[in-house]
Amino acid sequence: MDKTIRLTAAQAMVRYIAAQHNDANEPIIAGVWAIFGHGNVAGLGEALYHTKDTLPTWRGHNEQTMAHAAIAYAKQSGRRRAMAVTSSIGPGATNMVTAAALAHVNRLPVLLVPGDVFANRGPDPVLQQIESTGDGTISANDCFRPVSRYFDRITRPEHLLTALPRAFRTLTDPADCGPVTMAFCQDVQAEAYDYPVSFFDSHVWHQRRMRPDQGELDRAVAAIKAAKRPVIVAGGGVHYAQATADLAAFATAHNIPVAETQAGKSALPWDHPMNLGPIGVTGGAAANTVCAEADLVIGVGTRFQDFTTGSWGLFANPERRLMSINVAAYDAMKHGAAPVQADAKVALAEVTAALGDHVSAAGIEGLKDDWFSKVDPLTDAPADGNALPTDMQVVGAVQRASNDETVVMCAAGTMPGELHKLWKSGKPGSYHMEYGFSCMGYEIAGAMGIKMAQPERDVICFTGDGTYMMANSEMATAAMMGVSFTVVVTDNRGYGCINRLQVGTGGAEFNNLLDHAVGGENSAIDFAAHAGSMGATSVKVSSIAELEGALAKRSEVKGPYVIVIDTDPYPSTPHGGTWWDVGVPEVSDRAEVNAAYANYTENKKAQRAD
Repeated sequence: MDKTIRLTAAQAMVRYIAAQHNDANEPIIAGVWAIFGHGNVAGLGEALYHTKDTLPTWRGHNEQTMAHAAIAYAKQSGRRRAMAVTSSIGPGATNMVTAAALAHVNRLPVLLVPGDVFANRGPDPVLQQIESTGDGTISANDCFRPVSRYFDRITRPEHLLTALPRAFRTLTDPADCGPVTMAFCQDVQAEAYDYPVSFFDSHVWHQRRMRPDQGELDRAVAAIKAAKRPVIVAGGGVHYAQATADLAAFATAHNIPVAETQAGKSALPWDHPMNLGPIGVTGGAAANTVCAEADLVIGVGTRFQDFTTGSWGLFANPERRLMSINVAAYDAMKHGAAPVQADAKVALAEVTAALGDHVSAAGIEGLKDDWFSKVDPLTDAPADGNALPTDMQVVGAVQRASNDETVVMCAAGTMPGELHKLWKSGKPGSYHMEYGFSCMGYEIAGAMGIKMAQPERDVICFTGDGTYMMANSEMATAAMMGVSFTVVVTDNRGYGCINRLQVGTGGAEFNNLLDHAVGGENSAIDFAAHAGSMGATSVKVSSIAELEGALAKRSEVKGPYVIVIDTDPYPSTPHGGTWWDVGVPEVSDRAEVNAAYANYTENKKAQRAD
C-alpha cells in the first residue's frame, strides 16, 4: 500500500507543482505571481510561504499584468517553462480573464489559480461572491471557461489527484497548449487529506514530437513537386518546435521563399536569402507580392490570422492551394488546407527527405532589395533636428542601438505594424510580439517576463502613451525586484493607430487623439516623472539624436529604464501592406464614408471563402 502524507489541499497543490519538470530537468513552473486576498491568503498563501526558497512567490500590483508577465515568460521560453498566477475571488479573479484570453489566442501556457467561493456554501454569500439566481454552481470564475484550454473547480481536496495531472498535460501538450484555470474553493484550500506520497514524486514531461501521417506526408510532397510558385508562411509554431534551423535548411534546399507572420518573425535572420520578410496587412511588398502570385501556400506553425492573410484577400492566384503543417488539427485544416498534422521540426525533416533534390523554380530576385530601398530611408534620423519624429525614425534609432542580444517587444497600437515591416531581426527569439490578442497593457509586464526568462538578453519594449496609461503598475514591480529592461514611450497624445484607421474608413477624427476628445486639451501627462515615481530611471528626450544618446546609456541602468519621446501621430510606413476587412458603414451623411464604403465593397470581391 502506498504511504500517505496529510496535507492541506493548498499544500498538496504547491508540492505537486514544484515536482513537475521539463525534459531539460528544469521546473516547469518557475514561480508564482500572487496578490493575496481573503480567497487565497490563508490557504495558498500559507502553503507558498513554506516553499518560497524552491518555488518563489512574487508580489505584483495587478492580476492581469502579473499574468501578462507570466505569459511573456512562457513565450520567450519557447513554451518549455511557465509561471502560475493566483488571486483572490471576485475582481482579482476577473482581472485575469483578459490575460487568459491572450494566452488562449496565442497558444501559451499559464497556470491560473483564482480563489473561489466556499464549496460547503455555509457562509454564502461571501464577500465578492457572484450569485446566480438560476444556477447555484456558478461563480465569477466561470468567466474563465471560454478562455481556458483546461478548466476545473476544486471542490474537494482529493480532486487534485486527477485535476493537476490534467492541468500539466495541457500546459505541456504542443497541440493543446494554453491557459489552465483551476478555480480553488477557499475553504477547500485549507482542508486536509491523506495524499499518496508517490503523487509528489518528481515527474518529467517530455516534449511530444508528432510525426506526420504517411498519407498526409505523401500528399504534401506531391503538392510541393507540382507547385510552380510555392511560398512558406512561417508562424510562431516554428519557434515553439525549435525548428528555425530546419526551416532555413528546408527553404534553402528547395528554393522556397519564406514570409514571416508577427509570431514567426525572427524564425530566419532578416538577411537570409530566402526570407522575404513580413506578410499581410503589416507586411512588406516583397513577401506580399510572392504570396499574391503563389500557387501553393505552405503554412508552418501559423494560425492564418486575418492580418496574415489580408482577411483572406492576399492569396489571389486562382490556382492557389493551401497546405498547413501544424501540431493542432484545428489549425492545420483551416480554410480547406491540406493538413500535415505534425511537429514542425519533424515534418520539415521528413518532407525534405521525401523531396530529395527537388528545387522549386520560384524566382525572388530583386524583391528584397527593392523593398528595403523604399523603407530604409524612412528609419533614418530626420535632417531637420527640430521636426517631430515619426515612429519609423524611432524604430531606426533603436535598431541602430541594438546588438546581438537585443529582444524588441511590443503588443498593440502603431508600433506592431511598423516593427513588423521595418525591424531587422537577427537570431531567433529577438522579436517578441503579442499580436494574436493585440492586448494594450501587455508591454511593460511582458518586458519584465522576457527579462526573467532570459536575463542575459537586452530587452527593449516599445509602448505608446495610450497603452502605457492602460497598464503600467508592473513598472514598480520591476523596480522593486531589480529587473532591468528599457521602455521607449512614444507619446503621440492619443491612439494614433486607431485615429488613422478611423480616417481611413471615412470617419472624422473623433475621440482617439486627445486633441479630439472632450477635455483632451487639458491633458498634460509627464510620463518620465510618472515612471520615476515608481522607481524607474527615466528621461524625456526631444529628438532622435537625444534618443540614441539615451539608449547608449541603458547598460548602465539597474532596473527599468524609461525613455520618453514625443512623436507625430499621423505618418506611417506608406509602402507594403494589404487590405484588412474592417466593416465600413453602408449609409452615411459623410462623403468620405461613402467613398470608403465603395472602396470596401471593391476589396471584398477579392476575399476568398475557400
